[in-house]
Amino acid sequence: MSTSATNPLSPGTHVIDVDGVAQRYHVHGTGPVCLAHPGGPGVFWEYMRMPAVERHLTMVYVEPLGTGGSGRLETHPHGYTRDLYTRALDRVIDHLALPKVYLLGHSHGGFVAQHYALRHEARLAGIILYESAPVTGQEHITEAMRNVEEFARKNAANPGLPEVLNALQSTSAISDDEEFTAAIRGLLPAYFADYWGREEEFAPMRATVTGSHISGFDENLVPDVIDDRGLLGSITVPALVIVGRHDVICGVRWARELNKLIPGSELVVLEDSGHFGHIEEPESFARAIAGFTSQ
Repeated sequence: MSTSATNPLSPGTHVIDVDGVAQRYHVHGTGPVCLAHPGGPGVFWEYMRMPAVERHLTMVYVEPLGTGGSGRLETHPHGYTRDLYTRALDRVIDHLALPKVYLLGHSHGGFVAQHYALRHEARLAGIILYESAPVTGQEHITEAMRNVEEFARKNAANPGLPEVLNALQSTSAISDDEEFTAAIRGLLPAYFADYWGREEEFAPMRATVTGSHISGFDENLVPDVIDDRGLLGSITVPALVIVGRHDVICGVRWARELNKLIPGSELVVLEDSGHFGHIEEPESFARAIAGFTSQ
């Protein structure tokens, strides 16, 4: 149900227009306002629900263009660049009519959040980079593959490992939503610190996570490659970097680099988490967020 015609911060689902494309967002919680941009690109927003954080903040979960109930570009699955997502975030903030908000980005959403901060930091009370990195491309891929190899060594005897490795092999050939969803469900055990040790707890998320195939190319089929290392030093708003000790894709190496590059930023390492600290260590994650936003 859309409530956007009334209070833009009413609990529930809202829809606005971004250059003729429907942009959905979802409001939950109470307190200072924090926009949350999920990862992927292409993963549906529901995995981002943070009930422990919602006790401290009004969470505005953005449903990125091209995913779920938000509209798709005519060039879909291409054209979903950080510039596009930044423009959409700006429209949401316009609609909320607040002088400043917090912005949290998870994984690819972190790439979007730092991109937004580099262009519109006057609109931000602070930025939370959650499992982000300053760079993509070959350097990032090499680090991720090293981490996956370590994960495979640690879990060599686990009967679920072949499914994870097969899902990894499938990622280069993804061409539709069904293949993307199958790949992320197959990969998920590698994204937790101890998926199989807590499988009963995490299996429902694995069974229900869904996504849209987003190519990573702009409308001219040029890769949207990221390297913010030369720019992050210009960020002056308060910044919090959160990472799970066991994250294979945007791990501690990148969090430390972000922390070093962004002046005055804080770094929180969740010792018993992988890529999903808000699910694996929800109370520790929420304390970090609450402490940062209450300063």
